[in-house]
Amino acid sequence: MQPHQPRLVLATRNQDKVHEIQAVLAEMTLVILNMRDFPDFPVVDETGATLTENAIKKAREIHLATGLPALADDTGLEVEALNGRPGVCSSRYAGPAASYQDNVNRLLQELNGVVEEQRNARFRCVMTLAYDDQKVLSTEGVCSGTILFEPRGVNGFGYDPVFFVPEYRQTFAEMPAAIKNRISHRGLALADMKRLIQYHYQEVFYEK
Repeated sequence: MQPHQPRLVLATRNQDKVHEIQAVLAEMTLVILNMRDFPDFPVVDETGATLTENAIKKAREIHLATGLPALADDTGLEVEALNGRPGVCSSRYAGPAASYQDNVNRLLQELNGVVEEQRNARFRCVMTLAYDDQKVLSTEGVCSGTILFEPRGVNGFGYDPVFFVPEYRQTFAEMPAAIKNRISHRGLALADMKRLIQYHYQEVFYEK
């Protein structure tokens, strides 16, 4: 790493998200850091009522703790038959210490008896970059699909095995990572964020 290379820290403790974001940002001239690069990386309580509030909170707290531009996302799965649940609580739907499988199991239990035509859902991702204390850039990505009756596929993480994208006739967990990263909620939000970072590059990384 050259001393002058700009650095960006990913404001998440989820290593699956780290891998996805790093893959999308790989071609940018940035040193991308994550929690493993900081011994005192803080735990941020996601107390926001919306995805936007949580994304901004995570980005700002990690920016203040590290002194570096910090990129955070908050993502929610919104299911029509469940009135938008699990939504902002998606990562902890089955409880604070829930595993990916726990959350999927609860989702499928709550949709028990709901017919295929009424299992429409969408993933929403809000991506926020915090820098220079109070400045933030934000984007949003949305991907629509349906919830299957049982998991399919071994790739991805979270609800990917039950989130089916009709246009591709696959779940996220069945898709190659390159395709998912292009069409997913996080991929779309990241693509827009890359454009914002490139446009504000000097301000984000060099102007203080």
